[in-house]
Amino acid sequence: MSNLKQGKDLRQQVGRKSQSEFKIQDNRPSVLDFLKSYEHNRLPDLIKIRHQRMSASPFAFYRGTANIMAYDLSFLPQTNIIVQAIGDCHLMNFGGFATPERTLVFDANDFDETLPASWEIDVKRLATSFVLAARHNNFRAPDCKEMAFLMLQSYRKHILEFEELSMLELWYMKFDIQSIADRSRSLEMRQMLNAAVAKAEKESEEKIFYKITQNISGHFKIVDQPPLIYHDAEINNKDEITNFLNYYNQTLQPDRRWLFEQYQLVDIAQKVVGVGSVGMRCYVAMLMNAKQEPLFLQVKEATESVLEQFSGKSRYTHSGQRVVEGQRLVQAASDIFLGWSTGLGGRHYYIRQLRDRKIAPLPEQFDKEILTAYAKLCGRMLARAHAKTGNASLLAGYMGKSELLEDVISDFAIEYANQTEKDYSQFMKAINAGLL
Repeated sequence: MSNLKQGKDLRQQVGRKSQSEFKIQDNRPSVLDFLKSYEHNRLPDLIKIRHQRMSASPFAFYRGTANIMAYDLSFLPQTNIIVQAIGDCHLMNFGGFATPERTLVFDANDFDETLPASWEIDVKRLATSFVLAARHNNFRAPDCKEMAFLMLQSYRKHILEFEELSMLELWYMKFDIQSIADRSRSLEMRQMLNAAVAKAEKESEEKIFYKITQNISGHFKIVDQPPLIYHDAEINNKDEITNFLNYYNQTLQPDRRWLFEQYQLVDIAQKVVGVGSVGMRCYVAMLMNAKQEPLFLQVKEATESVLEQFSGKSRYTHSGQRVVEGQRLVQAASDIFLGWSTGLGGRHYYIRQLRDRKIAPLPEQFDKEILTAYAKLCGRMLARAHAKTGNASLLAGYMGKSELLEDVISDFAIEYANQTEKDYSQFMKAINAGLL
């Protein structure tokens, strides 16, 4: 029996209309309990910043609570067509960056929660994020649902297209941002992408160097900018840092290991990043080579994925390796300095360049036309990731050629966005009551 036929037959076990189902469990933990379980190992002094950023909107709250949706999805119908799930798959975790060949590409760029899991987890989280972003921008209710629908439509159509490609064709496929801009039918989208490319191409290690360092008696140091950048008294053991970097070095490819060895550590400081990651231990390390050229690395704590409780433990005992290996599987091209290490308090970390011509979306500035184009682009990219790491034929057979799946999952996205707004309201009440 072909995989397409098996996928179609799977509808008898998990009907496609069941993908719209959403019901809160009677014994669902409170929002406060979810937060406490997710934050128990984070730096206490940074939790206030995390809650402050999450309080900006329901969409910001959603970005910081991947664990709540992972819990809720675990009780809903799933086909168990396994892909390398991004895990925390919302529209802010896509963007542009430079490949090793220095081409700017569009891809997923956050893999803290990545794990092999059923495809619905990524698709439903991404669809809901578009509803919440559209609501934040005061779109009409039908337009909010349309954003999710168009993302899902792009995803389904591209799964059908990619199912016919060879594995190597999928592996080599990249979404070049300049090509996306040139082919875009939206003038606004073209202008926005061209401006982003021009800005990104001006980014350099030297610009970062002069932005965040200062010269103290002939020695360069990272400038403290509390509470977002500061030197951590706990990270001052030179032997521990040396052992940490040596471990990391061994996770790189030999040629990249040689390149890394041309640099020496100069300084390391704590740096607060993102929304969901605030409170995790995250550092910026400044290194210099013999020509006094800088290299900045981001050292980010990695913990167990929020999906592991529901989709099974990772095959990797090291959480940093889980992140890195998942990222390498999904992305068309990954940072040459991407690796992992253990140390700095016995915790797991992954390492990458701090910035590498990155382009981050600014959805609060998107009108309907641009958000529509972005939704289609995210759907296409996610389809490539799932086709590349899972059984595209099985998935294509299950999804089919009609628009039924985008209809029902966009209905789910509306319902889950409503629930997120209720959870956000509880979150804000807890803040106002002084419980957070």
